Amino acid sequence: MGKNIGGTLGAPDEWKRQINNYDFYAQDLHGEPMPNDDLDIQLLWLIALEERGINIDTHTLSEYWVNYVVPHWAEYGTAKINMRAGLQPPLSGSVNNTYKDSCGSFIRSEIWACIAPGCPQVAAQYAYEDAIIDHGGGEGVYAEVFCAALESAAFVINDIRKLINIGLSYIPESCAVAQATKTAIECYGNNKSWQNARDEILEKYRGRVPPCHEHLMSKEDIDKGFVDGILGYDVPSNIGILIIGLLYGESDFAKTLCTAVNCGEDTDCTAATAGSIFGIMHGYDAIPEKWIDPIGKSIKTVTLNLGDLGYFGNMVPADINNLTERTEKIANQVIAAKNLPVDISGNKKAGFPNFDELSLFAGEFRNTLFENFDSVVHKFDFFDIAVGYGDSPKISLNEPKSVIIKVTNKYRVAANVNFNIFATDEISVSPDCGSVYVNYPGTEGQNVTEIKLEIIAEKLIPGTNYLTAQFTLPGRPTIMHVPITLIN
Repeated sequence: MGKNIGGTLGAPDEWKRQINNYDFYAQDLHGEPMPNDDLDIQLLWLIALEERGINIDTHTLSEYWVNYVVPHWAEYGTAKINMRAGLQPPLSGSVNNTYKDSCGSFIRSEIWACIAPGCPQVAAQYAYEDAIIDHGGGEGVYAEVFCAALESAAFVINDIRKLINIGLSYIPESCAVAQATKTAIECYGNNKSWQNARDEILEKYRGRVPPCHEHLMSKEDIDKGFVDGILGYDVPSNIGILIIGLLYGESDFAKTLCTAVNCGEDTDCTAATAGSIFGIMHGYDAIPEKWIDPIGKSIKTVTLNLGDLGYFGNMVPADINNLTERTEKIANQVIAAKNLPVDISGNKKAGFPNFDELSLFAGEFRNTLFENFDSVVHKFDFFDIAVGYGDSPKISLNEPKSVIIKVTNKYRVAANVNFNIFATDEISVSPDCGSVYVNYPGTEGQNVTEIKLEIIAEKLIPGTNYLTAQFTLPGRPTIMHVPITLIN
């Protein structure tokens, strides 16, 4: 409900660089919310979870994206183009993507928190698999991981400062999302006004207003020098604005959402996320009826392929009650399958019987989460195989291209792994075959080994060129095939 309210409140002035003066809805709503792309893809992820099971990863999610996400704009469209060309995440989100540092991923973080309540490590892993589809290697990934961890912890922690610190523990301290968040915290702690905090965020972390849209800037912001910036570099400032709304809102629903909207920028996204966090922290009953009555409980979509999703079983939730019931069913599956210390059954013993506040922080998990940040990871029953392309998967004629394949043994049995690289006659690979030894986990990193390939092409087809790496284990029936995707 908080998500729908915030998205509707902020919709009229989305992407305007100006200070606003909202205290309630500006539209005549006729009892329905505005269509909300902040919620849409989360509805798709719910359908994916219901159809494919709770062990989905970025490869499964990307299939749903290509089939059902309609828009061609910004990161949504770039990711779709890349995936249709054969690039898998995170390459789908990094190659030729001006908007990998933009806002399209943190706005869809709540689904992961809600299926892993009070378990931010689980929520953060899901969020990572989601965000790399269209923000691979960018600040957008950090933003969604940060929000998902914060939101998951919000089921058991009611202190916004603690929640922000928990979220920060899941992302690198040096990333711009973390730095913008800390700037907002410092401004609030120094008793600066929210307007001054907003200006300080824009001074340090602003993106660029799209070309030919300079009319969306107020004269005051032009005079402040907020005209320039990096095109697509929008998520650090908007996460900073989200934090301004949460801190300066001081647990008041209207004040929280209106403060976020009044800072300008991506107003529907910041207010929608602030509304959802408020809802998780304080519950549905804490949202004033005056905010619910004008929009009701229905859900309106704008980015999904409703022809397919509607025709085959009317799969999209029609209202927030249906969405809640279905999300709770998935949450119970996640809790049972992953043996999480959570009970959401509603009986007298429900809750978090073995709750430990320190367990909400990332700790060493952060390093594990981002260890293959720039690589395409393929998960098998006993091994993970990551293919790293350096700065880019691009290859040129007769110029060496380096690819690093990392083999990680996840099982308690050490193994010799044989590999063969299959390519066309015009593409040479060195080495094209060999054998590596990988120990079992817990052997001080000896369960991970790297294979460094040098690839030289005498002939390439336009677009995407594929090689295949085959991995076999002597004496075991396991056969693993991994694509190596290179762009001409």
